[in-house]
Amino acid sequence: MADTAAASAAFDPAAAVTATLTARAVLLDMDGTLVDSEAVVERVWRDWAAGHGLAFEDVLPLVHGRQGHVTMALLLPERPMAANHADNREMLARETAETDGVVQVPGAAAFLAAVEAVPHALVTSADAALARARMDAAGLRVPEVRVTAESVEESKPHPEGFLRAAAELGVDPADCVVFEDSEAGVEAGRAAGMRVLGVGPRAAAFGPTAHVRTLEQVRVEVPSGADGPVRLHVLADGSA
Repeated sequence: MADTAAASAAFDPAAAVTATLTARAVLLDMDGTLVDSEAVVERVWRDWAAGHGLAFEDVLPLVHGRQGHVTMALLLPERPMAANHADNREMLARETAETDGVVQVPGAAAFLAAVEAVPHALVTSADAALARARMDAAGLRVPEVRVTAESVEESKPHPEGFLRAAAELGVDPADCVVFEDSEAGVEAGRAAGMRVLGVGPRAAAFGPTAHVRTLEQVRVEVPSGADGPVRLHVLADGSA
């Protein structure tokens, strides 16, 4: 199955390409980039908003990409952080248990297969348990290098997570390409001195280096030599 997935993400020189990014490492967000967890995320945050007298439409724009306690602090700035951390622990436990409807973003499995031999890492605001639960629910391979909520002191849009992943992979930040869907994630990638490939409908508005609707629009060209950079080709709409 991996061979078939890899083949579907391999580069065809005849394909219509709109942009090409070169990289020595690929850093991947999870929710919205590899995994579609929108239904669970919205359900959990809708309940939290209602419990605190907040309009869900005011909450949702701040949810994506950040750790939960950071979102809560933005929404309720006078609230003690201890209360935010307590709510966040409860929310993470619920999200880890609720995986119905969690699926891969189109093209995610093929993309992960195509970059298997390329230095790459998962960089997510989820904790390790939630990351594993969602990747497993979506049927996706979990990268060996993972930077989760427990790994960092600062949440996206701070660049710490991406910089830590680059350091673990032994790659200069300037040689990394970040795959992200959220404003906080795109900002974090740029702040780390990396190029950002935006994935999904949200990302285009946040000024990524390049943008795709789904990972089906990305083709991977792995160098024949061990030391060469990988080339990430963005296909034109309709070419996937």
